[in-house]
Amino acid sequence: MKFAFFTLGCKVNQYETQAMEKLLTERGHSLGDFSEPCDCYIINTCTVTATGDKKSRNMIRRARKLNPDAVIGVCGCYAQISPDEVEALPVDVISGTGDRIGFLDRMEQSAREKIRLRNVDEARKRKEFEILPPGGLAARTRAMLKVEDGCDNFCTYCIIPFARGPVRSLPLDEAVAQAKKLAEEGYLELVVTGIEISSWGKDLPGKPELTQLLAALCEAVPHVRIRLGSLEPRTVTEEFCKSLCGYENLCPQFHLSLQSGCDTVLKRMHRRYDTARYRESVRLLQQYFPHCAVTTDLIVAFPGETEGEFADSLRFIAECGLSAVHVFPYSRRAGTAADRMDGQHGNETKEKRSQEACAVAAELSRKYRESLIGTEQDVLFEQDEEGCSTGHAPNFVQVFLPERGLRNEVRRVRITGLHGDGLMAE
Repeated sequence: MKFAFFTLGCKVNQYETQAMEKLLTERGHSLGDFSEPCDCYIINTCTVTATGDKKSRNMIRRARKLNPDAVIGVCGCYAQISPDEVEALPVDVISGTGDRIGFLDRMEQSAREKIRLRNVDEARKRKEFEILPPGGLAARTRAMLKVEDGCDNFCTYCIIPFARGPVRSLPLDEAVAQAKKLAEEGYLELVVTGIEISSWGKDLPGKPELTQLLAALCEAVPHVRIRLGSLEPRTVTEEFCKSLCGYENLCPQFHLSLQSGCDTVLKRMHRRYDTARYRESVRLLQQYFPHCAVTTDLIVAFPGETEGEFADSLRFIAECGLSAVHVFPYSRRAGTAADRMDGQHGNETKEKRSQEACAVAAELSRKYRESLIGTEQDVLFEQDEEGCSTGHAPNFVQVFLPERGLRNEVRRVRITGLHGDGLMAE
């Protein structure tokens, strides 16, 4: 049978889609494109925002139009949290965020027997990390290495602990084995990802820390870049920085989750740090990893956020000298504490504050990229674009080089100027 995938949401979803693609081809199936008629369609959904839910529903309807007789399967966070909503749509197989192998079994069963199947467990009762095959099928330059699933933080705006369950970790020896396998397949960069990788190891015997895992990965594949996913600010201590700063293959890009630059809002969000702790994390990273990129996420118009609190947030991200800020307007999620809070903002306020925050973010990005002009960077090139080879430096800034055909090569270049949201080089 020919399968096609559409994936919404985070890197973990992307990783799990790639694993399912691999498993299906091993079973003798072929892969098609989501824009063409196929025998089966799988939509791997996201539910972080209401927009994610809407996109998921739209893609389900689109698949049914492409082939009215196809088997349509839906998995992921939206299906986990709202299975009844999904079942009301033209869907044949419903699964959640666990047991991806069983989900594929049910897709094959549905195709054979022409029946509808639903299997959604209780995510908070999960105890085991589901090990899936790493790496994709296409000759990508970068692979994701999922080392953790689940979250126990229960921030007031977030539904993910209910969608993904408690923290479960990939054992260190298995993570190292997967990294070595990906290196043998020719990948030049591995992205260490998970729902909350800062919690890696808390469920394993001896409770190893994330620094142990990262050091082991850097040593296991010394010629492969190791890039980190999102980190909780409290993870970044002086010990963290000292133990990792000597690894040349650890990418100097650190995504430190912020969400708000105002302490009163952070408290309402139930974040487990304040701005002083966040600022100290940034200082340590900039001390031990000179010229590193520190990136973050910012939620604007959180319930009750005043103009003064919003202004405090903008001042704080500017003071920290962050290199990139991803701005999100607050999105209500049923079942979360923030959904029940007073002071819900309307779309006009959300749009206004998003625009103001994006303007500050754009200026911070420009300043950081300007600071790189004249430096030399080792760029991993990924594709041809605008008559250039383009790829990413270790700090994940996009670099354009006026030479084509360098895909999957690492070249040292000199940065000559700004180019769009990236940099031009020679």
